[in-house]
Amino acid sequence: MSLIIENINKSYEKKKVLSNLTFSCERGEIIGLLGLNGAGKTTLIKILTGINLNWKGKISFNGIDFRKNIRIIQRITGYLPENNQLYNDFYVYEYFNFISSLYKLKNKNISDIISIAGLDNFYNSKISSLSKGYKQRIGLAAAIIHDPEILILDEPMTGLDPNQIIETRNFLKKISKNKIIILSTHILQEVKALCNRFIILNQGKIYFDSSIQKNKVNSIERIFKNL
Repeated sequence: MSLIIENINKSYEKKKVLSNLTFSCERGEIIGLLGLNGAGKTTLIKILTGINLNWKGKISFNGIDFRKNIRIIQRITGYLPENNQLYNDFYVYEYFNFISSLYKLKNKNISDIISIAGLDNFYNSKISSLSKGYKQRIGLAAAIIHDPEILILDEPMTGLDPNQIIETRNFLKKISKNKIIILSTHILQEVKALCNRFIILNQGKIYFDSSIQKNKVNSIERIFKNL
């Protein structure tokens, strides 16, 4: 199961945001996507999730062309945006019923995901009454409710306390074996704790791409300081 990104180029007016971006991902990889503001992370995420279709190059997943099969790609991709907006007036069960209806899922899928996310005790709770950590769990659960093969997360640990961060890490590790997970973050320690590979973007290009095993977190920090 491979996600292949080849020679991706993207410009806004005359400013080039991504330049000949090329890399591939395999099942079981949790990839930390790092970069300073303006490095191109957000643009790449919008392209991979099908939000932005105006780009040049080629992206394929198991031979499926992204541009020609955008509906299929969106169905096999889960996405948790930064500052995920939930329907706070919904009860947890109402929200998941709504999300599942978009994918035409059976009730069993909902029950399984709620259990995996540790939300069983909050099934009848109003979303507005939940903590930031549990709201983040709801967002993650909604992103994987259709069992996507690619999961893209934008700053998933923002606003979480230390215990919630550990719980979220464990949750992601639990579901990562059969998925490709791309995690955009600015927290280097988070990359070390969760990811098995990291990619650093700089000015729309890949500045560094390596496994965590080969580069300890202090090495990542040194690389980052040279940007």
